[in-house]
Amino acid sequence: METETNTATTEQATDHGAEAGHGPILENPELYVVIGFLIFVVFVGPKVWKMIVTGLDQRSMRIKGQLDEAQKLRDEAQALLNEYQRRQKEAAQEAEGILAAAKESAAHHTKDAMAALEASMARREKQALEKIAQAEAHATAEVRREAVEVATAATRKLRTQALTDDRATALVDQSIKELDRKLH
Repeated sequence: METETNTATTEQATDHGAEAGHGPILENPELYVVIGFLIFVVFVGPKVWKMIVTGLDQRSMRIKGQLDEAQKLRDEAQALLNEYQRRQKEAAQEAEGILAAAKESAAHHTKDAMAALEASMARREKQALEKIAQAEAHATAEVRREAVEVATAATRKLRTQALTDDRATALVDQSIKELDRKLH
């Protein structure tokens, strides 16, 4: 029964609102929520919108600044890379120049050393030839001296002995043979 009473009360209220024309709409809480939201959007919306736009503008400016800084750093890095590549090429050219100069210097020193060696060999050969010539002159002088001694001895023997021509010729021949033996 109680359920029937509530239903009857609800029907009466619905009928009463229908008679007034705006009863159930004003009693609806959702209407007040919508109206409050609209008022909030009208008064607070522009301020919130302005804050959102300002925040987005600041963020885009910050991102643009970061991009500009990154581009600047990239350009500096590219300039450094180009500078190091240029220096590397210069160093390679300098190394090639040093290597070429070293090769040229080595060739020059080798040429000088060969010339000095040839001069030294020529000097030694000349000295050896001079020593040989001196030894030959000394040997020739020794042979002459020996020959003179042998001839003198033979002459003494001949004088001391009265020799005949045949005997003198035999002694001279014998002295010549002895000379050959004494020289060798």
